[in-house]
Amino acid sequence: MPRVTNPQATRRRRKRVLQDAKGFFGNKSRLFRYAHDAVVRAGVFGFNDRRKKKSNMRQLWIVRLNAACRPLGITYNRLIAGLKKLNIEVNRKMLSEVAINDPVAFEAIVNQAKSAVEA
Repeated sequence: MPRVTNPQATRRRRKRVLQDAKGFFGNKSRLFRYAHDAVVRAGVFGFNDRRKKKSNMRQLWIVRLNAACRPLGITYNRLIAGLKKLNIEVNRKMLSEVAINDPVAFEAIVNQAKSAVEA
């Protein structure tokens, strides 16, 4: 019985991998063997970094909040503690947006948190 190779499926698979490897440097964009390795590796990094992105964004919001709080005489740590005491549930993303776009409202929030921490 003759061996079946199914060249259409092989060609389709190889074309798909090389299409995904477009823009990679050197042989990784031209030769199937190296392109396949590079595409698999890129997929792993993409999967992991989609999860890391959430952590990075939270870090960014915290840094922004700390930078916005310090000129008002309070640290980020004290701000969050004060908000928890007052049962004010505003997430870090929204607090960061308020700090950037509406400094007057942010100052009012900070003053409330300050008074709660001091009391």
